[in-house]
Amino acid sequence: MIAERPTTVPAGTETLEARLGVPAGARLGVVVSHPHPLYGGDMDSPVVARIVESCAGRGLATLRFNFRGVGASTGRHDEGRGEQDDVRASLARLQDALGGDGRVALAGYSFGAAVAAAVAVTAPVAGLALVAPPLRVTDVHLPAGVDGPVLVVVGAEDQYCPADALETLRVSLPAATVVVVEGADHFFFGSLAPLGEAVAAWADALLGA
Repeated sequence: MIAERPTTVPAGTETLEARLGVPAGARLGVVVSHPHPLYGGDMDSPVVARIVESCAGRGLATLRFNFRGVGASTGRHDEGRGEQDDVRASLARLQDALGGDGRVALAGYSFGAAVAAAVAVTAPVAGLALVAPPLRVTDVHLPAGVDGPVLVVVGAEDQYCPADALETLRVSLPAATVVVVEGADHFFFGSLAPLGEAVAAWADALLGA
């Protein structure tokens, strides 16, 4: 697996702390966004780390970053509005790292999944992975169409993604692969292995698209 290196992402007037990993010859990458900044979320979340590891293990370039106001990123939390700009800026940064002619997909966990989904409504992305989207507490704007595979991974005991809301999402995204991890809650404690397997399968689908 290619080691990540520290980097920064210019996002308007803000500068985001990030880590970038680009294998030689890579033409496909994934930007990964983290859970809610006001509840301790950052790019070092174990779930974010597992997503990055799973994608990198398939030879994809990866970029994870801290939203504005988190860690060494400048600015302050903007309730999901400015955070969408952070994701767009990160997409552009990874695209540049791939030489400008690569394809970039989006993955997000919890709050990061909601922000990634909102960005995917208007930004062309090669695929989308939503891990534990917090459907009980946040409006998740569902993209009508993504040019590539779509994955939704939820723990069967996820307190922020009830079964009825997940079924509504499933109907709204009929082409999505929905994986329910038995015994897992919103934080995937003890369930990072099946989460990683689901993300790795999505990465394989990206490579085959």
